[in-house]
Amino acid sequence: MKERIQKLLAHAGYGSRREIERWIEAGEVMINGKPATLGQLIDATEQISLRGQRIRLETRLAATPKVIMYHKKAGEMCTRSDPEGRPTVFQSLPRLQQGRWVMVGRLDVNTDGLLLFTTDGELANRLMHPSSEVEREYAVRVLGEVTPEMIQQLETGVELEDGQAKFDSVKEAGGEGANHWYHVILREGRNREVRRLWEAIDVTVSRLIRVRYGVISLPRYLRQGHAEELDVKALRKLYESVGLKFEDGTLDAHKPVRRTSPERGSAAPKRFERESVRDTEGRRSSRRPSANAPTSRTSAPRPTGRHR
Repeated sequence: MKERIQKLLAHAGYGSRREIERWIEAGEVMINGKPATLGQLIDATEQISLRGQRIRLETRLAATPKVIMYHKKAGEMCTRSDPEGRPTVFQSLPRLQQGRWVMVGRLDVNTDGLLLFTTDGELANRLMHPSSEVEREYAVRVLGEVTPEMIQQLETGVELEDGQAKFDSVKEAGGEGANHWYHVILREGRNREVRRLWEAIDVTVSRLIRVRYGVISLPRYLRQGHAEELDVKALRKLYESVGLKFEDGTLDAHKPVRRTSPERGSAAPKRFERESVRDTEGRRSSRRPSANAPTSRTSAPRPTGRHR
């Protein structure tokens, strides 16, 4: 069965659908020796080349897609390379034997938390497309008083420079003194939208963490700068959540989850509870949260819990 070229190449993991559309418009994709056109119907048996290199579409399509969760650190750029030499999230990802990682959504440089990467560009497109209305959940630490009227305003709608925006929900999640944590949920991914919504009501965001994207939550044990590959059960749930069918190929449904670290690309420490880490403010802290950390049930991201 023939499919549109940008959809088929995205599904094979050559890039996101938007990237592939740009390559086609630039004349970088050839089909049977002729420049490809947007929306052209093809199948895997066609002779396809990308920037002069023949691509093996059938092999790519036969491979089982991969998805990883990555715990982004504040200070990392969501780009493949940075002209200023700043660290990027792609530098910390496990290497692939074939295909490449497609990032699902973005986080600004000062935000940490959950990022998803996949080898299936069509899945990435579904997860990011506004029509899918995939929930994103954030833990937000704010400085200053927040009244019930202000929360109602955030849930009703605030006028930003690029149009009206709002949170689906705003839930208090603890804190002491001037700093308080909230969990917020929205269904779109405009640039710095969470920060801009709070700034619109004159509240300063001092820390922002994405804890859920769709049906995938950031596990407590997944340390900053580390990645974890989703198992078959989680993959199937993720695909179904955006109306796609997951073909598990030769994967064993009971295969244990693989964790990787940027230092070795191998198994992460067996028990995170035994270790201590440095938080983004440079203090040394144990696994137990501080008094200012989010402590409610909604603030505790779990591997298979609620989403953002």
